[in-house]
Amino acid sequence: MKTRSLRWLLAVLVILAVTATALAASPQTQTDPAKLVDCADCGGVGVVLNDSLEAVTCDACGGSGLVPSSSNMYATFWGLVPPVVAIVLALITKEVYSSLFVGIVLGGLFYANFNFIGTMDAIVNDGLITAVADTAGIFIFLVVLGIMVALVNKAGGSAAFGRWAQVHIKSRTGAMMATFVLGVLIFIDDYFNCLTVGSVMRPITDTHKISRAKLAYLIDATAAPVCMIAPISSWAAAVAGVVEGDTNGISLFVRAIPWNFYSMLTFVFIIAIILMKFDYGSMAKHERNAIEKGDLYTTGDRVDKEMDVEDYSPKGRVIDLVLPVLTLIVTCFIALVYVGGFWGGDYAGDFIGAFGNTDAYVALPWGSLIALVLTIIYFMARGVVSFKESMACVPKGFIAMVPAILILTFATALKNMTGLLGAAGFVGGLMEGASAGLFNMLPAIIFLVACVLAFSTGTSWGTFGILIPIVTAIFSTDSTLFIIGIGACLAGAVLGDHCSPISDTTIMASAGAMSNHVNHVSTQLPYVITVGVICFVNYVLAGFIQNAIVCLLIGAVLTVGTLFVIKALTGKKAVRQ
Repeated sequence: MKTRSLRWLLAVLVILAVTATALAASPQTQTDPAKLVDCADCGGVGVVLNDSLEAVTCDACGGSGLVPSSSNMYATFWGLVPPVVAIVLALITKEVYSSLFVGIVLGGLFYANFNFIGTMDAIVNDGLITAVADTAGIFIFLVVLGIMVALVNKAGGSAAFGRWAQVHIKSRTGAMMATFVLGVLIFIDDYFNCLTVGSVMRPITDTHKISRAKLAYLIDATAAPVCMIAPISSWAAAVAGVVEGDTNGISLFVRAIPWNFYSMLTFVFIIAIILMKFDYGSMAKHERNAIEKGDLYTTGDRVDKEMDVEDYSPKGRVIDLVLPVLTLIVTCFIALVYVGGFWGGDYAGDFIGAFGNTDAYVALPWGSLIALVLTIIYFMARGVVSFKESMACVPKGFIAMVPAILILTFATALKNMTGLLGAAGFVGGLMEGASAGLFNMLPAIIFLVACVLAFSTGTSWGTFGILIPIVTAIFSTDSTLFIIGIGACLAGAVLGDHCSPISDTTIMASAGAMSNHVNHVSTQLPYVITVGVICFVNYVLAGFIQNAIVCLLIGAVLTVGTLFVIKALTGKKAVRQ
């Protein structure tokens, strides 16, 4: 209790110090071009319609489409403070909801220049309401996944799969390796990856006493990284969409894959640490408790307590888990290309183009709802779950996903606050300024900037959306350093997104593993930082060597060698499996 009080006292001191410093900050010059935002009256186009429906010059912006930001802290360091405070508070207090909300409030205060009415307006309208509207599709997908998990549990599919796993997957190493392989195979979309892998592998990892924190790491470490090196994925489409000029986006993405050291070396790291059978940092405590005490959670409430099934159908078979999952994969895949216009749209018959044009926020609910209906019909036909029991699983599945929905809402609202404060523009300006330094060191600098930006804002897509045009402007597009720079940008964006507590992918990984979110973030940080440091060294070398194969071999040797050193140094503190 005393420790908890000290944590909250420290948290309050952090908030007071940040607020006091911000209040003492000098007002910023509003005429700075970096502090201009799109005009609200004309939407940034410079013209409006008069009463006669004629296009006339917008009076508010004088036809430029831009007006000075109303915030004194726009495009300054202060734009990064709210997410940083939220992250620090979450790690100190272990309370994710309150920490994120404090970050939202700070963002609203900074945006409104500490005006109460303006702050409330920013928090409610620009923050929370916009967050719910923007992520409504993912909310539906989460709820449907929760319902499907409850249905599979009720049908006895999870129990049957657990029995099968006890016979066929005989070790913790096998269970973790199976989780990794399944994560690599589902490369279409990171949200879909997190929730599907979690649903399928949870019974197996629970049987082999693998902590939920370790499961969440394995899911998270194979979700975004594999999507970032898969040409047919929602991430490849997002990268292609921000490439400007005559450069082919998909071609550039493919050429940058060998230089995406973080994705590649994360896979090396996972395989090595599984085969070496040890863990370090706070993950070691979670794994030790799972192995010795059977406690899969260590700290925090049981996230999946609402999903516990006291009774399930004795007729359940493995197919009752496998078939719904396969149905979900097929329907979501079809939905992704359908929404992208593969059948009768702008990209009719163009598979790659349809993937580049798709919207996962629409497609995943579309596909998952069809899969849910088919699953209910299948279970009723099998006689393992009645219609009444199926309907009883609806609120149970929804309740299980409430924590993930709340965290996602607050995290998205916090991202909106950093957007209002122009945090991304501030970091982009720093990146442009760094180009005047050592030219061959730029890939390493780009990697660091992308890491910080993605970690602070919680969005990898927003990060490479900002930095790729800057990288394109810095390097000649026919140079090797240009491709290395793109790879560094994508790698840094994935790293920051991977470990950020406010990243939607991190939240989805916690939801998929049914793990406490703060536990997931704190336990995976040492692993992410280890790989990140190795990647930074590799990008320093890449700026001079400019050979992807040589750099990847060096990175792989450094990764395995570092793990051997850590294992030797931690000794008995590292948990051996």
